[in-house]
Amino acid sequence: MSGLNWRTDDPLTTNRAVSFLRDEAFESRLSSLREVAIELLSAVDCLRSKSADNGNLKVKLSEEVRKFETDLIRAALVRTGGNQSRAARLLGVKHTTLNAKIKRYGISDVVPQGRTAEIAA
Repeated sequence: MSGLNWRTDDPLTTNRAVSFLRDEAFESRLSSLREVAIELLSAVDCLRSKSADNGNLKVKLSEEVRKFETDLIRAALVRTGGNQSRAARLLGVKHTTLNAKIKRYGISDVVPQGRTAEIAA
């Protein structure tokens, strides 16, 4: 056993040691709580600003559908190398429907060089 004696017969020293440890633990917990509170306040401020922004935005279904369809069509055309027939099969629509949407949405920048005539057909 080591030569350290953790027990003391002096109650004043024991009380001071206990008080010191209690104060240190309290300060540590208080510091942690302060950090958590600051983090939570920051998150609340962020949510408030986002909800304020969302409240001013009006979502138009037709515009969202247009964006969604445009992205899908572009992805299908890229995947098929610009081949409209294969892209239409991939999307599960008729070739004529796909062609009409390509024209309506003005999708032409995903067509590889030299394939413009095939897409326009």
